[in-house]
Amino acid sequence: MISTDTSGDTNPYRIAIFFHDLGIGGAERVMLQLAQGFSESSHPVDLVLACAEGPLLSEVPSGVQIVNLKTRRPIEMFLGLIKYLRANRPSVLLSPFEVTSVIAILAKKISGMPTRVVIRVSVHLSRNKRTTKWKKILEQFVISRVYPLANGIITVSEGVAKDFALYTRIPLERIKVIYNPVISEQLLKAADQPVRHRFFIEGQYPVILGVGRLAEQKDFSTLIKAFDILRKKIPSRLIILGDGEERSSLEELIRLLGLQDFVDLPGFDVNPFAFMKQASVFVLSSKWEGLPGVLIQALACGCPVVSTDCLSGPAEILKDGEYGYLVPVGDARAIAEAMEVILRGNIRKSPQSWLEQFTIDAVIPQYKAVFGI
Repeated sequence: MISTDTSGDTNPYRIAIFFHDLGIGGAERVMLQLAQGFSESSHPVDLVLACAEGPLLSEVPSGVQIVNLKTRRPIEMFLGLIKYLRANRPSVLLSPFEVTSVIAILAKKISGMPTRVVIRVSVHLSRNKRTTKWKKILEQFVISRVYPLANGIITVSEGVAKDFALYTRIPLERIKVIYNPVISEQLLKAADQPVRHRFFIEGQYPVILGVGRLAEQKDFSTLIKAFDILRKKIPSRLIILGDGEERSSLEELIRLLGLQDFVDLPGFDVNPFAFMKQASVFVLSSKWEGLPGVLIQALACGCPVVSTDCLSGPAEILKDGEYGYLVPVGDARAIAEAMEVILRGNIRKSPQSWLEQFTIDAVIPQYKAVFGI
């Protein structure tokens, strides 16, 4: 149900989560997981969206109220949020993106409400690309002056926390690191579903898997080059799930290397977890990350992993290489060698006890501690 008024509920521990929409993205999925966790722990939850639309709208948990501000204009979002805060008086307002976080902090100040504003940072802000140098300077100026007004600051990894502290000059002591709750019962059930991709159906060769947006950050061109090196030693196949602006250049690279019969880019798949469970190796080839959820999910699905030792997250997730292979960023030969080691039987796996820290049961109490409820 979509609503713009939840004033009928007087529970003093209402939690509001404010962001743009429910487009497909890692942060949006995490917000839905958190909303469900808060709701299941007996807190009323409002999902306050600039526009209540997007592919993930159907995945909003049944106990969560959607509040639709019906605008994408920042000034209208700001005014709509002030109205919402005054009408509903949530105990906490959580925001996961830069623009919505700035709006949330300023709206709380103008509204005069006692709502605690908590912001969540999932990326290296210093690496955010802007169209001009001056826009980057403006971003840093605004964030470094507005974010300190928040009641709580959460980052998704130690690396993001350190970058954030340097970028904003906010003391590390004010920042709480809480990992994303990317492992769930639903994920494990989805992983047991059959995979109908021809590479698995044929079953003749080990399958290497990459998952993510086809963009510069994920550096899938290096993974394809690494696979080309590997294939000359061990006959194998490569699947990269995802879509994005680099599709045409990756397809051209595949053609130039003569890999059309060995590499497939099938696009986005709603259930990458089934692929993870069936694959022989999962590879994260990124140039940078915040906390790569797909790497954690691959571990949860029992898939051996290779990851670049990029800033930040992989080293934390893999316990400095104890639970998977870490290789230099952009090094196709190192990736190929790590994949070969795994395919020859030298597998590093993480214990269930290590993965528990990435579950909703572990994460919700930490958020509530920051919220003060």
